[in-house]
Amino acid sequence: MKIAIVCYPTFGGSGVVATELGVALAERGHEIHFVTYKQPVRLDLLSRNIHFHEVSVPQYPLFKYQPYELALSSKLVDTVKRFKIDVLHVHYAIPHAYAGYMAKQMLSEVGIQIPMVTTLHGTDITLVGNHPFYKPAVTFSINNSDCVTSVSQSLKDDTLRLFDIRNEIEVVPNFINVEDYVNPYTDCQRDLMALPDEKIITHVSNLRPVKRVQDIVQIFNLVQQKIPSKLLIVGEGPEREPAEALVAKLGLDDKVIFLGNSNEVNKILCFTDLFLLPSEKESFGLAALEAMASGVPVISSNTGGLPEVNIQGESGFLSDVGDVDKMAANAIKILSNDEMLLSFKKKAKETARKFDTNTVVSQYEMLYERAMESVVV
Repeated sequence: MKIAIVCYPTFGGSGVVATELGVALAERGHEIHFVTYKQPVRLDLLSRNIHFHEVSVPQYPLFKYQPYELALSSKLVDTVKRFKIDVLHVHYAIPHAYAGYMAKQMLSEVGIQIPMVTTLHGTDITLVGNHPFYKPAVTFSINNSDCVTSVSQSLKDDTLRLFDIRNEIEVVPNFINVEDYVNPYTDCQRDLMALPDEKIITHVSNLRPVKRVQDIVQIFNLVQQKIPSKLLIVGEGPEREPAEALVAKLGLDDKVIFLGNSNEVNKILCFTDLFLLPSEKESFGLAALEAMASGVPVISSNTGGLPEVNIQGESGFLSDVGDVDKMAANAIKILSNDEMLLSFKKKAKETARKFDTNTVVSQYEMLYERAMESVVV
């Protein structure tokens, strides 16, 4: 199949999943065309089966805000025509599903019928998409997609609750290639991050308010009072500065390291003992899954799709949003007992295997075939 994938090319979960999906499909022999405004961050190289088409938005003084969705829909039309694309797969409802629908309509005018698969990832539904300004367009785009997927049952439930959806929504979870998380590093490299007697606790995100980064600092503060440890915070975002201020206020400057955005997350996770994800809301929890695949147990909130990923008492522990004390107590419980820590590490890895690439990508292939059959006239 020839598949056009539309996504945000950023460090966020939807962009990462879309990119990894494209790479996995290319390895299976499909021809993949990424269509977005810059090369996705996880797309390290192009190959015979992977192509990138940049969406350029002309700058006109007439527009206060440049109309990206118009440029995107036009680029999709051009890409479909030039490369005879079989199916569009758009990730994130705003504005990709809307632009995809417009491309479908323009193509139909010249006799080209192409199916569109829309994958819902989270804030495109629960935050941005639910805004009154966008809600009608999001509802329309979902209902006019040929196939719709959500990354968790929780997100599917939210979508059906918040929108008037007539279309069927199929749950296809996020995934990872478990083989990418085999530890190739030596123990001596761990010394770059912490002393031999210190545990390493990590958080990876875009540091938005929904991630509750200050809770992470508070949890770590309680843990480090009992267990020698270091906290690594990976990512950039608006909550970095307030978190840094809290670190300074608590006197933790020598124990908390802000690493910024990194392409070496796998390496960092290899040496991590515990992962923190106390988010206000998570549609799935891809960061938690990546940690688990590295054999890292997770302390998380119990919101959204997280209970579908982080299994209570097996891959880690779940607590109510904002319950810093309980999260810290559970972290201390795991880290203070080496035998228990090893057991959780093993179970975390086993749980992650349920979300392996080979299992999930096959589901998408079947969806594409079904979508293609639906537009045959």
